[in-house]
Amino acid sequence: MINTLQYRFDGPEDAPVLILGPSLGTTWHMWDRQVPELAKQWRVFRFDLPGHGGAPAHPTGSVTELAERLLATLDGLGVQRFGYAGCALGGAVGAELALRRPERLASLTLIAASPRFGTADEFRQRGVIVRSNGLDPIARSSPERWFTTGFAAAQPAITEWAVQMVRTTDPGCYIAACEALAAFDIRADLGRIGVPTLVLVGSDDQVTGPAEARTLVAGIPDARLAVVPGASHLVPVEQPAAVTDLLVRHFSTAWQQPAYDSSTGQMSVVVPQASPVLSVPQQTAPVAEIAPAPQPEALTGRADPYDAGIKVRREVLGDAHVDRALAQADEFSGDFQEFITRYAWGEIWDRPGLDRRSRSCVTLTALVAGGHLDELAFHTRAALRNGLTPVEIKEVLLQAAVYCGVPAANSAFKVAQQVIREETTPQE
Repeated sequence: MINTLQYRFDGPEDAPVLILGPSLGTTWHMWDRQVPELAKQWRVFRFDLPGHGGAPAHPTGSVTELAERLLATLDGLGVQRFGYAGCALGGAVGAELALRRPERLASLTLIAASPRFGTADEFRQRGVIVRSNGLDPIARSSPERWFTTGFAAAQPAITEWAVQMVRTTDPGCYIAACEALAAFDIRADLGRIGVPTLVLVGSDDQVTGPAEARTLVAGIPDARLAVVPGASHLVPVEQPAAVTDLLVRHFSTAWQQPAYDSSTGQMSVVVPQASPVLSVPQQTAPVAEIAPAPQPEALTGRADPYDAGIKVRREVLGDAHVDRALAQADEFSGDFQEFITRYAWGEIWDRPGLDRRSRSCVTLTALVAGGHLDELAFHTRAALRNGLTPVEIKEVLLQAAVYCGVPAANSAFKVAQQVIREETTPQE
């Protein structure tokens, strides 16, 4: 079914359910080393993301939709309450569950996670790379993002397994997952996560490292931090024994806490002792600490089209472009920046009548007709981000050549060719 996920169970049928959520580009096999020990106490439920591990390729463009598909899968199996541990994108799904359906969670572990994963630009750029070149460039660079250099060199079989795991993912589902991460931002909502939470991170994680983990711990009322030495992003694969021990300790303790009270909408939270230290067998103990809570961002209830406009403008043109334009605005040009944000982006680009791919086609044609080559350059980038392929952009420019003139199209091809080359060439 489209609204469910591919899954498997391990462990006793009558044991409480513990869910393990995968990272982007991985399969449920990333948890293979944890299952034998966890399955002694829990009914371990693992799932694959859409298009990963041979799962049906039904893309999901938001973390909320992924969480809903997981819940639909669990509902069909009669699973109501469970513990949840997720890595990276899998962690985002767990945080979403804790915010939207806290009565379903007994406890939560967020691994290599963040309240906001990098920038939207980074993930949308990754989508452009995959759309233009396939998954091979992403697959080849995965080991350096996922593992420490020493581990990758010492474990060539695991490194190759990681590369092949990404290569066999459905590109459309991978791109949709990138879009989901680009839109994910729960920084202002962390204080509403009421389930006991362990935040676990590798000390050498360069993707979502200890700084992001401390932000989670600072914002979640009942959270502890465990830093695993000698591990990078896929810490369950690189340090399986340490992660297994931490999960056993956390879920064994957290499961004893009272459940969510649906009649009052509250959950009783037992605050752990300050600065607990969680032990790990045969290696340095990970450090657990609690940082000061950041102040939540101010929320506004305005329905001003400027708010929608700045959001759409950033999604289409990218944060870097919009930040430059706004930074360069002064008393003379500031009103114009506000005007185009409110009306071009908030009123027109946000209308429901055309999708963004269609709007990009129209915009490119209009810019060719007007000879606006500077804007053609950044709208070519926007077209790639909106899902057009280089071949489709070429067809738009050929169409424009017929109706706007060959000289105009000739100049447009030069600009677009340079932009496409820059945007679709994988970084070494």
